[in-house]
Amino acid sequence: MDDRASQHLHLQAGEYVIEHLPQGAVAPASADWAALVRAPEGLTVVRRPAVAETAPAGRWVAFYSGQTTHSLDLPGMLAAVVNPLAQAAIPVFVTSTYHADLVFVPAERWTEAAGTLRRAGHVVHDPVGASADFPRSTDPA
Repeated sequence: MDDRASQHLHLQAGEYVIEHLPQGAVAPASADWAALVRAPEGLTVVRRPAVAETAPAGRWVAFYSGQTTHSLDLPGMLAAVVNPLAQAAIPVFVTSTYHADLVFVPAERWTEAAGTLRRAGHVVHDPVGASADFPRSTDPA
């Protein structure tokens, strides 16, 4: 099997919110953010939610490909993860690092996404000690 189609993905504990702030907005001072991306239309913030917070875009969970790190010139790594999810009609939001990717899916569809990724040949590692109702906890991982 092609290495790109057999990645080790780690389901991150807890949930995230993804929000858009208008152009010129200042990045949140909180240490609970996982990613900040500034684009011409504004600032995208991926962060841990407050316990009782309701997010307009809902809650998301993240699959991290950090165990399958790769150089920037290796094509198809992200496609190998998002294509099966797209074929299963599971929405994604992606944030990439220099070596790996965080692929976010709606929290209520995390088990479906994990099954889809496993059937596509990926190894999905659940968080250590995850309860049956994972990812209800909003405690930082």
